[in-house]
Amino acid sequence: MIKIDEAIIVEGKYDKIKLASIVDAVIIITNGFGIFKDSEKLELIRYYAKKTGIIILTDSDAAGRKIRGYIKGAVGSGKVTNVYIPDVFGKEKRKVKPSAEGKLGVEGIDVQTLLSAFEKSGITASQGGKRSDITKMTLYELGLSGGENSRELRERLQHSLGLPKQLSAGALVEVLCTMMDSAELARITQKIKEEYNGI
Repeated sequence: MIKIDEAIIVEGKYDKIKLASIVDAVIIITNGFGIFKDSEKLELIRYYAKKTGIIILTDSDAAGRKIRGYIKGAVGSGKVTNVYIPDVFGKEKRKVKPSAEGKLGVEGIDVQTLLSAFEKSGITASQGGKRSDITKMTLYELGLSGGENSRELRERLQHSLGLPKQLSAGALVEVLCTMMDSAELARITQKIKEEYNGI
């Protein structure tokens, strides 16, 4: 498994499952054309484009090209790397019939071809350290979810870190994992709580 610093943008959950088996990275799903109406997810993609850079890895069909073009245009400033998979004709095992253009999507491409596509785009493994230990449980234990003032504290945390306001707990965990470990998050949260309570 290779560690990649950039966030990878894919179309669907099966693409994410395939990719997660070979790379250690933040993987964001567009839900196909759903990204066109998902302002929260777009805000997250913009954040990553500025912070770490993003990799767009969509299918090689017309829909994939349209999604790729939309994201590139919507991101504006920030680092965007395009990774292209080759045209491979066939059908994914889980599908009854091939796609409209008869090409395999990201989920159907073999591992070696995927890794080769990353290399051709200049994407190499990160030299970074181990993955962060922050989970949804960490947020709960620190009072950032499931508590009386959790939402307010979360919003203050996001503001202090320069993150988009509209983030789900799951998305927040993914972002925080690219920034810090649980000990650092606990220190920052404690400071925010003290300011919040006027201590």
